[in-house]
Amino acid sequence: MSPSPTLIFKVIFFLESLVAMLQNGFIVTMMSGEWACSRTLPASDMIVACLAASRFCLHGMALLNNLMASSGFCSKIYYFGIPWDFITSLSFWLTAWLAVFYCTKISLFSHLVFWIKWRISRSVLQLLLGSLILSGLTVVSSAAGHTILAQMTAAQSSHGNTLAGSIHAVYLHCFLPHVILMRLVPFLLFLVSTFSLMVSLCWHLGQIQDRRPSPRDPSTWAHTMALKSLAFFLIFYTLHFLSLVIIVYIPAFRKHWHWACEVVTYAGICLHSSILMHSSPKLRKALKKKLWRALDKDQFVSTYQYQ
Repeated sequence: MSPSPTLIFKVIFFLESLVAMLQNGFIVTMMSGEWACSRTLPASDMIVACLAASRFCLHGMALLNNLMASSGFCSKIYYFGIPWDFITSLSFWLTAWLAVFYCTKISLFSHLVFWIKWRISRSVLQLLLGSLILSGLTVVSSAAGHTILAQMTAAQSSHGNTLAGSIHAVYLHCFLPHVILMRLVPFLLFLVSTFSLMVSLCWHLGQIQDRRPSPRDPSTWAHTMALKSLAFFLIFYTLHFLSLVIIVYIPAFRKHWHWACEVVTYAGICLHSSILMHSSPKLRKALKKKLWRALDKDQFVSTYQYQ
């Protein structure tokens, strides 16, 4: 008998979450080790380390929420949704600041961009602190909203659908717009920065092709791969944001396509973690070293057992 689509999406979601947690855990471990040795990190590495830590917690919370829902603890999930909302908002802001940093680092537009780059490089700690504060403000609305959802669930079981419908209407019109707005701002910042970076890369790629028209040129290949990665991530990250909006405003959609929504929601940030690891020579080198050590250890154990 062939497996059902629900089972397939469940397996994909859990594998996706485990891979993302391994990737982000590895990034946090390597960045923490570097900071412990030198007591300092470059601005981009500091943002990446904080982003990886937030995404590790985000995937962990997603796994916990879905496991609790599958185990029949639906009434308790609303309160676990409060830290999930905080981590989600923090991840949105950190992704936006990382996009702004790479845009100002690579783009070739005007002297204003270089001034912004200088300011961002000197203000990373302030940006991280501001992200925490803004995410905390989101939690205020989130806590009130999730309390209302918990009351709605209790009211639906005791007073029927009339009172539950009224409570749900208050939640949709009073609390959700604020939460969505607090995520929309960093998402738009991310979109503008990513589009600007892609335009700059296209312009630079055109200059390279004018001087060296061969498609096998290393610089041409690097720019082409960077553009493909950015375009791919932009599509999935947009789906990530839209799916978060859709599953909130259309509960019936999430009810019938819950696991498919979960796969789409977390695919974008899982892909971004893979792109960050692949694009960092430091992380690639460390990963190769770890893999070679593991293979050498397994080979030694196998040789010892054979003897």
